This record gives sequence, structure tokens and C-alpha cells, in this order.
Amino acid sequence: MLFGGLVGTPQGSGQLGRLRTPFPMCVKRFYLLVLFSGLATSGMLPVSGMRVYTSGEVEAVNGTDVRLKCNFQSSSPITPATLTVSWSFRPLEPGREESVFYYHERPYPPPEGRFHKRATWAGDIMGRDASIVVREVKFSYNGTFSCQVKNPPDVHGNAGEVKLTVVTTASFSEIVILAAAIGGAIMLMVILLVVIMSIRQCFKKRQEEWVEELPRRERKDPTVW
Repeated sequence: MLFGGLVGTPQGSGQLGRLRTPFPMCVKRFYLLVLFSGLATSGMLPVSGMRVYTSGEVEAVNGTDVRLKCNFQSSSPITPATLTVSWSFRPLEPGREESVFYYHERPYPPPEGRFHKRATWAGDIMGRDASIVVREVKFSYNGTFSCQVKNPPDVHGNAGEVKLTVVTTASFSEIVILAAAIGGAIMLMVILLVVIMSIRQCFKKRQEEWVEELPRRERKDPTVW
């Protein structure tokens, strides 16, 4: 009778309807959860997280200055009052990781250590640039530099790394690029000089022709006595 009442009578139908009501709601919620998850994964919805970009590997000649590039993107508006930049160094040889540079509203160079008076700020926070310059690099600077940026509430994300290799002389590719630049500048100067000389020669020849033609015009003019 209980089963028949539920199936055959309006009262049973109402009870069955009430029993079935939560299931469509659960299905809708599940679909919405899947939809929002898919949008977030595809990048159509903003997902918090700091993204840091570096040059990866840099080669510098011993005793020269080198710029360590670090750019970042944040899902939150840039707030100079709370944004921080931390640079650290991990040497190739066994040793502890040490601080290289810190920025919070203004640069804080290292007060001591191997990078004392060697690391300078070269970035622009509003331009999303957190780069630094390491002056007069030494062979002891061979290692990995890490750049970490935090822009609360966007504080999560991996640090960018720059592997620095200090060499005695410039690599062959750098020498070729430098030679090509010097050769191109010299060729440009030669071409410019040839053009100037050609214009001057043409102007001089035209002036001589005009001087030679002037007496002939004067002899042909009948008004001239």
C-alpha cells in the first residue's frame, strides 16, 4: 500500500516529486563547477599568481658590468607601497645562498658580503621591471641569481632565475656581432662620404658649365651694346 500510495495517488506523486527535487539542483551545481574550472584553466578567468620572466642564461667578461633582467606580471594592480623585490645568489661551488638586493619603495643594496657596492638597482616598478646591474663581475659570481617579486595579495609564484657565467674573454658569437657592428658603421660612413663627394663634384661641374655658358648668352643678347 505504501508503494501504491506513492505511485498511484496525487499525495504519493507529491512526495515523490519532493524526493526528486534535490537531484537536478546537484546536477546544475556540478555543471557550473566544471564550467568555472574549465574557464579558469583556459585563462578566460583571472587567476591569482605572480609571473616572473628572466633572460635565463647570461655570459659576462670578467671585470665588466652585467644587467640581470627580471620582468614580472601580476594579476593585482601594482602597489608600490607593498610591492617587494628580492634578489638572491646561489654559487656553483658548495656554499649557502646569500642576499644580493632588496627593494621596497626604494632600493636596499647589500650592506656586506660579496655583492657589497657591486649590485645597483636598474628597474622600474610601474614598468614591471625588477632588473639589477652587477658591477665588475668576478669568477666567484658564477652561479644562479634568483628574482622574486611579491605584490600583495599576489604573493604566490615561482622565482625567476638567471644563470651567470663569467668568462675571461668574450665568446666567438659576441666578437662576431661586435665586428659586424663596427664593420657596418664603417661602411655606412664610407657610403655617406661617397654621396657627399658626388654631390659636391656634381655641383662644381654644374657651376663650371654655368660660368662657361654666361659669355655666350651675353654675346647673343641684342640689347647689350
